[in-house]
Amino acid sequence: MTSETGKQISIRNAVPGDMDIVIALDVGQKEEKQAYWQGIFDHYVKRGRKDRIFLVAEVDAAVVGFIVGEVRAWEFGSPPCGWVFALSVSPRFREMGIGKRMFDEICACLKKIGVATVRTMVDREDRLILSYFRGMGFRSGRYIELEKQIV
Repeated sequence: MTSETGKQISIRNAVPGDMDIVIALDVGQKEEKQAYWQGIFDHYVKRGRKDRIFLVAEVDAAVVGFIVGEVRAWEFGSPPCGWVFALSVSPRFREMGIGKRMFDEICACLKKIGVATVRTMVDREDRLILSYFRGMGFRSGRYIELEKQIV
């Protein structure tokens, strides 16, 4: 599919060779994230299952974004639902509809599995990602996150 800027955009399943660019796209220290992303790639890419989805977006054959989600079932009495827990688009390629295309694709994958609801968690101070998810139609759900510091 082509963007308004004439760039070729495609969404595909992640492959093991995408790990370095995903780490580069993720916010934070690379050293801290290497082990985390290795585990995610092992769990979602190398041992992929239909209920684990890891997609990347490419512009002119270069990876510029990713989205990761899965089906979780019966936690706290909830019927099976999709969870999106990681998402990033290179700042250089934002405002091209890439995030929306990845979200639409992961929702299509989840719907094929039989999921009717998608959830995520967002830091209330992260206005960019909060705005993005609200733009995708997310609203407050029936569950409330609770936390306690155990320092």
